[in-house]
Amino acid sequence: MVQFSRICFRKYGNFVDNLRLYVRGGAGGMGLPRFGGQGGNGGNVWVVAAKNMTLKRIKDKYPQKHFVGGTGANSSVRALKGESGEDKEILVPVGITVTSDDGKILGELNTENDRLMVAKGGSGGSMYSEFKPSKGKAKHIRLDLKLIADMGLVGFPNAGKSSLLTAISNATPQIASYAFTTMKPEIGKLMYKDHKQISVADLPGLIEGAHMNKGMGHKFLKHVERTKQLLFVVDVCGFQLASKTQFRSAFDAVQLLTKELELYKEELVLKPALLVVNKMDLPDAEDMLAELMEQLQNPDEFCEALPADMIPKNYMAFRHVIPVSASTGFGIDRLKSCIRESLDENAEMETKHIHQERLQALRKHSQLQL
Repeated sequence: MVQFSRICFRKYGNFVDNLRLYVRGGAGGMGLPRFGGQGGNGGNVWVVAAKNMTLKRIKDKYPQKHFVGGTGANSSVRALKGESGEDKEILVPVGITVTSDDGKILGELNTENDRLMVAKGGSGGSMYSEFKPSKGKAKHIRLDLKLIADMGLVGFPNAGKSSLLTAISNATPQIASYAFTTMKPEIGKLMYKDHKQISVADLPGLIEGAHMNKGMGHKFLKHVERTKQLLFVVDVCGFQLASKTQFRSAFDAVQLLTKELELYKEELVLKPALLVVNKMDLPDAEDMLAELMEQLQNPDEFCEALPADMIPKNYMAFRHVIPVSASTGFGIDRLKSCIRESLDENAEMETKHIHQERLQALRKHSQLQL
């Protein structure tokens, strides 16, 4: 039996997950025609991933959001080759995607000390440019933070995601009987007795049409991209966002969640996933769970009642379906075990795959030498 300690929980206050910056490489220095002297090149502007950095800190420290490389030194009689201008480094959190204003991805910084040049400095003046320097490149860039977590909670508002995290931790996220109680991403760390740590991202609730950026839309979905696995959470009794919106059963909710992920980015539904069926303490929950299990085993038969635009191309194949009650604690220990089991299983498969690739490479190398 896997033993657990409580989850350490950290909530982001005033969370900033994207930032637009102006960057410009430094201008080159003047050349010296008389002696063929060359001016120094302008400094480059780099984005560098650093520990304990946040986009909010950048925003607060640099309110103008302008970053310019140093100017190259002019050539002189004393120094025919001018010194290069100083490079400018923008320290950013790990997990940043850098894009240009037109949406083109310039690069990603996924580990500490990853670096990306975003603006090149101008060349120093030389005989090839009639000793005139050039200006540095200038542009606007966007820094887009996508959280990195082992498990990402996926569910419609009021599915009980915040209550679920409270049940498995000593955390006290905002909980209420109305939609959208989670408005900011929250990261929890599940600590195991053998020192294993699993991070869980509780993200703002999805609504129908999220792929078109309705509700929290893309703000939610982009964070899902950077989780290893998905943890679907549905209310066993179904879901209705408001009195004017249609009621959705637990089975409908699973298919709608799948569809929203699929429409945003099809490969998201290929991630390993677990399904948590919450609120099992409510009346008739056992009967509704039995109905849901039958529907999940024969989705084609039961999806016929759904509108065509709500039916996903591919149904989610859940590794585990875990009934729980966040309010009573029923099923919580099994949920923790299943999370650990699923992640360990994936890590083992990845290790085997790497070993197989290395073995094939060695065999291929040996055959080439024969």
